[in-house]
Amino acid sequence: MQLYNTLSAEERAQLIDEAGKQRLTLSFYAYAKIENPKKFRDELFIAWNALDALGRIYVAHEGINAQMSIPAENIDGFRETLEVYDFMKGIRLNVAVEQDDHSFLKLTIKVRHKIVADGLNDETFDVTNKGIHLKAQEFNNLLEDPNTIVVDFRNHYESEVGHFEGAITPDVETFRESLPIINEQLQDFKEDKNLLMYCTGGIRCEKASAYFKHQGFKNVYQLEGGIIEYTRQIKEENIESKFIGKNFVFDHRLGERITDDIVSQCHQCGKPCDNHTNCANDACHLLFIQCDDCKGAMENCCSTECLEITHLPLADQVKLRKGKEVGNKVFRKGKSDALTFKNSGDLPAKPLAKAETKNIRQKISVKKVLVGKAEHYYTKSKIAQFLIENKELSVGDKVLISGPTTGDQELTITEMFANGGSCENAKEGDQVTFETPFRIRLSDKLYKILGS
Repeated sequence: MQLYNTLSAEERAQLIDEAGKQRLTLSFYAYAKIENPKKFRDELFIAWNALDALGRIYVAHEGINAQMSIPAENIDGFRETLEVYDFMKGIRLNVAVEQDDHSFLKLTIKVRHKIVADGLNDETFDVTNKGIHLKAQEFNNLLEDPNTIVVDFRNHYESEVGHFEGAITPDVETFRESLPIINEQLQDFKEDKNLLMYCTGGIRCEKASAYFKHQGFKNVYQLEGGIIEYTRQIKEENIESKFIGKNFVFDHRLGERITDDIVSQCHQCGKPCDNHTNCANDACHLLFIQCDDCKGAMENCCSTECLEITHLPLADQVKLRKGKEVGNKVFRKGKSDALTFKNSGDLPAKPLAKAETKNIRQKISVKKVLVGKAEHYYTKSKIAQFLIENKELSVGDKVLISGPTTGDQELTITEMFANGGSCENAKEGDQVTFETPFRIRLSDKLYKILGS
């Protein structure tokens, strides 16, 4: 009986592309008393693997925390696997703001000591004695109350690219660090202030609200469903967004845009930017913010030292990594002396700029023509495949590849292949391939730019 992954991420991505079916990225959590987490884990793996469900899931004696990708056609069957357990009947699934078929490429279910590490060893602490849940409009209303203190219980690299106006944003890398820091700062406000808190999907605030009630705070509130559910509600109910910028997410997208405001800057040049990247040096893999210009100049590296290492033969790079610690001790989150413009925990009073993707759409909206749609992306060779459905495409044409996750990417075609051979021109019905320095998705469209 299969209880582990048998395919690599690259093989899984290819199968997803070949299937051509829509997938849903979603998350959920539940605090509950689970007697046998290992047995629970194995039951979930068997049920979810049969539904082609992928994701990163943690289970513990205190409950479950899941971020997943599910085939849209299997969502009802997936809900049925949850309903088997009383504590997950009717559970809310937080569906991502932006969808990407490649958000997760493996099904990983791990048994942990806790689903949210909190550093607490207090047996009297009851995680189910939580604060009052607020919907989007209720949250906005309480934000306007001068008697309210709002706290972001995410990490510094999350709040840096997006946050609620006026929020306290602790300069921490883990949730467990934030609890004592905020508790110490707010000791004088236990009785008379509204303590309002939020996180990505609600799971950290669920525990934080219970913790602060345990510490004696009287008026404790949390954003129900976190930023993800808040965004869904403000869009459906036409509510003003008090959240500005991007919501950081823990899959390869690294962010979902909520508003067009850019509240952070490139860590290398200081230009307004909110795109995270991981350093291309595998011995570093630092998560930091990097604009397109610095990305090109530094080749996705955080420092000249890392850039030099990536130019070494692979065997030499492996030797340099040998003996180094792995995991979170290597995958640092935006803390490096090489990052001149990293201002961890020090957010600007107002947005630095508006998102460039919106401006690009406005600029070329009447100067482009739809040519075709994406069919496949060959990860190792960085080759994109499109089906030409309209007009013609030629070497030398300037094109725009556009999609909800890819954004708007412009390039000029310098070499192209159609129907198995090199060509200068492609016509309707041809399958064409050409190199792109970025991943494309099945939802992407190919446009020819007619003028500048």
